[in-house]
Amino acid sequence: MKYNEISHFSHPQHKLRFEYNEFPFKCDGCKEVGIGSRYKCSICDFDLHMHCAIPSPTLFHPFYTKCSFQFMSAPPGDIPRYCNACEKDVSGFVYHCKSCGFDLHPCCAKLPMMLDDGEVKLYLYRKVSSPCHRCGRKGRSWSYRSKCKNYNLHVACVREMLVENWYELYSGSGGSKGRKLETSIPSLKNTLYAAHNNTRRKKGKVKKCCEIAGLAVQFVISAVLGDPTALIAGVVGSFMSRT
Repeated sequence: MKYNEISHFSHPQHKLRFEYNEFPFKCDGCKEVGIGSRYKCSICDFDLHMHCAIPSPTLFHPFYTKCSFQFMSAPPGDIPRYCNACEKDVSGFVYHCKSCGFDLHPCCAKLPMMLDDGEVKLYLYRKVSSPCHRCGRKGRSWSYRSKCKNYNLHVACVREMLVENWYELYSGSGGSKGRKLETSIPSLKNTLYAAHNNTRRKKGKVKKCCEIAGLAVQFVISAVLGDPTALIAGVVGSFMSRT
């Protein structure tokens, strides 16, 4: 449910207003990157993902049928913890299962089981046997895989792609100030074409394959960033069509 304005325990001094902006931000709740819909205090430059601003007190996930995840404002205990979905550190808001010890970032916990724009369908898996388009490895973290099983991308790899370019995007270094995330995703074209370096497919077929995979990457990125409705359109797809 979306509200135009909310009060939040993590920022009691001011109310937070709903905002949509395609420029990336760092969530002050879970400490992870975000894009699109958020709740923001413009006075303090304080931002929260939708999932961090209006969390579920208790969460059940189909990948962990025996677990009951509780929302917590900070990771429990004194030892470093990591998210079981993306394998990245947990530094802020988290869903934690006390009985199993599993942890999920709020945005990872709410990742859609299927992403569908009417043409490309991607399904979330806890583990897949096929290699990731980004790293070339199997297993590792949760993955989105296409129905045809030709495209696979680790949730962890999507986060790495974003972290690699985060400082440049956020600070405007390297001449990227004001550029939106979809125009600055690092090595996206090379990432997708690399999967075909050792194949003998015709150039046109490889190009078309990478166009579809490019769309898949857009959907996964927007979902991991906490706003699956913000399907990043146009620019990444145009990268894929260039030769």
